[in-house]
Order: sequence, then C-alpha cells, then structure tokens
Amino acid sequence: MAKKFFSFVWEILKITIIASAIVLPVRYFLFQPFLVKGPSMEPNFTNNDYLIIDEISYRFRAFQRGEVVVFKFPLNTSQMFIKRIIGLPGDMVEINNGEIKISKDGKTEVLDESEYLNSTLKTEGNISVVLNQNEYFVLGDNREASFDSRRFGVLPENDIIGRVVFRAWPFAALAAFGAPVY
Repeated sequence: MAKKFFSFVWEILKITIIASAIVLPVRYFLFQPFLVKGPSMEPNFTNNDYLIIDEISYRFRAFQRGEVVVFKFPLNTSQMFIKRIIGLPGDMVEINNGEIKISKDGKTEVLDESEYLNSTLKTEGNISVVLNQNEYFVLGDNREASFDSRRFGVLPENDIIGRVVFRAWPFAALAAFGAPVY
C-alpha cells in the first residue's frame, strides 16, 4: 500500500516538474499577462481587460508606429503602463492645434489615427520633440485621461516590457492585435 502511494506521489511530482519546466520559461521570458487599470486606453482597452504581452519578438523586430506596448513607467519603474507608440527613433513629433505631425528624413505628415480612434478626437498639447536612438513617444488612446509622453517625456526602449498581442478577457472582446496600417 505504501509503495503504491509513493509511486502515485512520484508521478504527480514528475508531472509538476515537467509542467513547471515548460510553463515558467514561457511565462517569464516569452509571454506575460497584464491587467489594464484605469481609463487611459479607452475605448480600445478598458479597465480590467486581461492582455497577453509578447516579451521576445521586439528583440528581433523593431516596434512599429501604432503598436500598443506595456512598459515600466520611466519615473517609477515599479509601475507598469500601457500606451500606443506614436513616435519612433529618429522621428520629430509635433503636437499642435490638435494634430500630431511626424517628420523624418525631410518628410512631414499628419498622423491618421482613424483606424483606432474616433476622428473627432483632438490631441491636446504644444510639443515638439526629436527622438534619439532607442527613444519612443507614446500616447494613451483616451488623450484626456492619459498620463503619457506629453507629460513624462520620451520612453527609453529599455523600459519597454513588450507589445500587446492578445486580449484574453473579457471573452466577448477576445482579439489579436498588431500595428495599424497608416
């Protein structure tokens, strides 16, 4: 009887070890869950949305304008924020009269965010910033309620944890995410 019990315990222990050996590296090095707190990304992400963050692919592929990222807040790295990338390294980002203008290599264009924001939304602020290598300019989708690069400055790439790839909760809003087409 004792031999059967120890055999059963040993099998459970092996399953636990194998499962941990598979799950823990995925959880800590490839994908991470993130729970949205606050209204800064409404209407696209709402309070208590459960998201899956890709922590590895950005090491092999550069971020794209419009992707949503989770990062350590530059002024207090114990906090995590979620925002949308607006400016990429080398860009000049200007916000004026409710418009966002992106300049690079002598070309300037007004950023068209109609794919993910209401076209009547105006971005408040009067900012002009040139991004250095490994710097990003990020904004929340709910511009009136977002504490973002307009207030805390540029986002260093080394503070970025990863990009949002999937919404897992609520089930009614399951969705995969990528960069919008501009």
